[in-house]
Amino acid sequence: MDAAHFVFNCYLGFLWCFTRVFVRAPSGRQRWNVLGALNAITHQLVTVTNETYITAEEVCTLLHDIAAMHVNQTITLILDNARYQRCAKVMTCATELGIELLFLPPYSPNLNLIERLWGFVKDTCLYSTYYTTFADFKHAISGCLSETNGKHKQQLKTLLTLKFQSFKNVKL
Repeated sequence: MDAAHFVFNCYLGFLWCFTRVFVRAPSGRQRWNVLGALNAITHQLVTVTNETYITAEEVCTLLHDIAAMHVNQTITLILDNARYQRCAKVMTCATELGIELLFLPPYSPNLNLIERLWGFVKDTCLYSTYYTTFADFKHAISGCLSETNGKHKQQLKTLLTLKFQSFKNVKL
């Protein structure tokens, strides 16, 4: 589980030229926040979105959604160390719902599978693309996320694997 904060701005892919090029870009003052939980096995995605801030309230909403989808199952969520995820309200909510929260060590986003999904979304629908309105921007992100088990399933199958590099018995 993790949040991504997509800013309505210019995301350049590659730009190299001899002449000066002006790239259209929106102001960058609007954000589309997506709090998501990705099932590591089925790649099912559950999200809570807003245009303001991700707080403990949104995390609790997501926990309730996940608990409702997986009744009578053991649930373990892997999270980073964001303050809104470690607060007492979230801990109490998780305990009441029977959800185990497993926090990653600091500065280790590479161990959170959903970080790869956020990168995929940026590559797929943000880089080198100009959206004239914030509504179009939100629609592109939401559309990409809704197709994780549809149109993008094959691409994500190789990206969202549980293969992580291990440093056991490595001589340096």
